[in-house]
Amino acid sequence: MKTLSRRGQVILGIASVILLTALSLVAVGVVRSVVSPWGTGFLSRTRCAVPDLPGPVVSVSLTNMGGPMTGQRNGMLGGAMRMTADRSTVAHGTVSFLVANAGTKSHELVIVPLSADQIPGTRPIGGDARIDEAGSLGEASNTCAEGAGQGILPGASGWVTVTLPPGRYELVCNLPGHYAAGMYTQLMVT
Repeated sequence: MKTLSRRGQVILGIASVILLTALSLVAVGVVRSVVSPWGTGFLSRTRCAVPDLPGPVVSVSLTNMGGPMTGQRNGMLGGAMRMTADRSTVAHGTVSFLVANAGTKSHELVIVPLSADQIPGTRPIGGDARIDEAGSLGEASNTCAEGAGQGILPGASGWVTVTLPPGRYELVCNLPGHYAAGMYTQLMVT
């Protein structure tokens, strides 16, 4: 079997990133198209009645490819998990997050500040396969409800409303192994 040259490996890596980004964007489009303005949440396996949320609403999609690509490897989940938001910037003040789980595993959203020099996805991961949530400003991990819970089940939504000062934030899924598998994105608050 012939191995790829360094250039071939780079091209394959770039193509993989583009494909996963495209799949994430499609998932966000699907989630946005099934959330009606009358308050009906994600219309997959679980229907959630979403109340009118105050402030700008950031729609977040949580996805994973399922199957062996997200299986356990040395106690950690493999890649192919994504978190995407329908916007990357929002004005400071009251902000609501409508979080739809389009994956096959339970997920959550935790909002944590990013320092000026911090790069999203580079937080240290502890022995429990999670990051330190100290300083978090809110969490959506309650199936068909607001705030913290046991995780948003596949096909369901959750939401949270917080007050955000200007700055950089990282939106993460902090269930064991999910952050390391790629479940994070950045949000700028102006």
